[in-house]
Amino acid sequence: MPIRIPDNLPASSILSNENVFVIKERMAYHQDIRPLKIAIVNLMPTKVVTETQLLRLLSNSPLQVEITFLHPESYISKHVSESHLSEFYKVFSDIKHEKFDGLIITGAPVELLDFKDVEYWDELCEIMEWSKSNVTTTLHICWGAQAGLYYHYGINKYLLPKKLTGVYQHRPCNKRARLLRGFDDKFYIPHSRYTYNDIKEIESVEDLDIMAMSDIAGASIIASKDRRKIFVSGHLEYDRETIKLEYERDIAKGLNPDVPQNYFPNDDPTKKPYHQWRSHAYLLYGNWLNYYVYQATPYNLDEIDLTFKPEKKGASENEELI
Repeated sequence: MPIRIPDNLPASSILSNENVFVIKERMAYHQDIRPLKIAIVNLMPTKVVTETQLLRLLSNSPLQVEITFLHPESYISKHVSESHLSEFYKVFSDIKHEKFDGLIITGAPVELLDFKDVEYWDELCEIMEWSKSNVTTTLHICWGAQAGLYYHYGINKYLLPKKLTGVYQHRPCNKRARLLRGFDDKFYIPHSRYTYNDIKEIESVEDLDIMAMSDIAGASIIASKDRRKIFVSGHLEYDRETIKLEYERDIAKGLNPDVPQNYFPNDDPTKKPYHQWRSHAYLLYGNWLNYYVYQATPYNLDEIDLTFKPEKKGASENEELI
């Protein structure tokens, strides 16, 4: 996919070196097509790293995508330069009059706080409310997924006995769902969190479908019936060494962390970690873009259909349903 981003965004040179088609702004302006407009609310402190990870996954399609990065206006980031934010980011007040084909809300290292104690919680609630009428479909990641489940459905998060960190085996709960098209019977998702959502609370909400489960990590991919809200509790966007860097950071802080599960060969942190989730990461983001963004969004974004319904039931065994 040609990713349309500013020419001098740090991720641009990284992705170009990986042979990812990053379309130059001047070239994009001369193409007579409407790109998909995707907004990314980047709540991660390592913003440049997260930008690159997400853009890499959004590149795996023939569709042209125009990216708008957002950061909270109500919070001053301590881990990225003000010049980077001013050059490459907007705030919600800049774009709230616009409509978007898709929205991504990232995770954030605030999960030990109550939602209402997060400095930018009110602003994030405003964004999530705005998304109901201005975005075709929203992908929520990790803490962003917990925030979305709480805001939209009142589902709480709970503290785990210890940090869940590692790469965990999952199984699809609905193999005919288009979001999981091409997924294997077993696949892996990295997780790095201190809290979880109770499966029974999720199952009690009629509007939600659990799409993928793990015996250890729990309900990991959840979707609203109309697929306009997708929640992923893990980090399929992570690079090979992201969890390793987090593990080393926790050691440096004196937290005495457990070795991440199913990540280092023989659980030996001196060895190169396995990278066993990459293909399914591309599949998930490609399926989301194709089926729930591109095929669901109108050409004229002012005509976003808020009555977007699941596809018909009772299809043949091999037909994708929803």
